[in-house]
Amino acid sequence: MDAVLQVENLTKQYSGFRLEQVSFSIPKGTIMGLIGENGAGKSTTIKAILGLIHKDGGKVRFWGGESGLSKHQKEKIGVVFDEMGFYETLTPAKVGSISKAAYRQWDGTLYLSYLNRFALPLEKEIKTFSRGMKRKLSIATALSHHPDLLILDEATSGLDPVMRDDMLDVFLEFVQDENHSVLMSSHITTDLEKIADYITLMHQGKVLFCKTKDELRYRYGIIRCGAAVFDRIEKEEILACRKDDYQWNVLVADKEKARRKYKTAVVDDATIDDILLLHVKGEKTK
Repeated sequence: MDAVLQVENLTKQYSGFRLEQVSFSIPKGTIMGLIGENGAGKSTTIKAILGLIHKDGGKVRFWGGESGLSKHQKEKIGVVFDEMGFYETLTPAKVGSISKAAYRQWDGTLYLSYLNRFALPLEKEIKTFSRGMKRKLSIATALSHHPDLLILDEATSGLDPVMRDDMLDVFLEFVQDENHSVLMSSHITTDLEKIADYITLMHQGKVLFCKTKDELRYRYGIIRCGAAVFDRIEKEEILACRKDDYQWNVLVADKEKARRKYKTAVVDDATIDDILLLHVKGEKTK
């Protein structure tokens, strides 16, 4: 599949933190979920991809072009950050006027339809909005200049569960034509379980893996066992493990094989949250 975004060996050094050779790619028509604990490097990666901070090394290619982001390519990207970038004294109507001047493909009719869909008042100042309303306004604005790629940094945080579900439907609608793509960082892994095609896990500035969601959800598993069974598990099978008060929890890449091999142990399905927690808080044996 054609890659909309290719990130190759991206690095950025700060005092006390290093983004280290981050690499992944997003195929056209797909949603990539970017997960990791706070401080893992997700937001730094997104800012470096967009050229908002200087990268120390690596390449970022959009739609197979040269490394970097051209003015034309910027028009094709809709961005939503955790914090809103509009002045608090603006109204959605004024945001629309500013956006019309900024984007050649601005669609005022589409923008009004999103404001209506999200129940956002046209003439009220943004400072009167709740955090969730501000987030909805950012999403409406990002979608209304007909981007081909959405880059979302914690875009669903601050929304109640019903509105979060509505936003996920909007993102799924966005990729239905198979030409649009989404890069979505989120600490709400259940959101990504609903809509993501791929999951990239970051930890301490590094990418631990980039896999299809289906592989993680349908192949990965967690062996729950005592010390006797744990000692029998082949170390190359263990992706991560953690001991609690009564048992070992062992993440493996093939739960059906584990069920056949360790019949006395319980082998549970693994959620994205389980996989994240075991990779971040668990022990590695390799």
